[in-house]
Amino acid sequence: MKTKDDINKGSRHQKIIGQFGEQIVCNWLSRCGFEVAIVDHTGLDIIAYQPKAKARFGITVKSRTRQAGTESESVNLFSLRHKDRHKLVAACKAFGCQPWIAVYVETSNEADIFLTSLAHYDEKFRSKTRKQMEDWKMSRSYLDRYAQDHSVKHLHFTFDKNAWKWGERAVGDCCSKIRRKVRVNAEPK
Repeated sequence: MKTKDDINKGSRHQKIIGQFGEQIVCNWLSRCGFEVAIVDHTGLDIIAYQPKAKARFGITVKSRTRQAGTESESVNLFSLRHKDRHKLVAACKAFGCQPWIAVYVETSNEADIFLTSLAHYDEKFRSKTRKQMEDWKMSRSYLDRYAQDHSVKHLHFTFDKNAWKWGERAVGDCCSKIRRKVRVNAEPK
């Protein structure tokens, strides 16, 4: 059953949210002095260079939209079957980068970005047992762990949607206001 907080995804939402996640990570890295580029390479989404530290990062970005009630579901990072981890590491080796992970998760009311090195993920958060899918946990206990960990960069956004309504009435009201304005502006002076 749908709730008022459900997101009604368009047919291209998965592609759009993936590109948006890459763009917003680039934006924040750029705001922090990084030179960044989105790349279309297997296993790698962003190359970021920090001139002061002379450090180059190869970042894979995972972006997800969560419906109400699914906010604490983990985000899949690496499929063992598809060799995703190997693809990231190999691409980073080819470009002389340190491998990093970025996760963008949004709900109807808020969004979070997490960014950390693959080495730090492996040390602190990777499951000790070999699994078919490595993931980024989103449970309350993990969110608390990330908040206390200075090696996990985190941004939190809240959405104010008060003036962003697309029901029939809101669209109709919007269109009638536009028509009235056009008529008023079209009258001779």
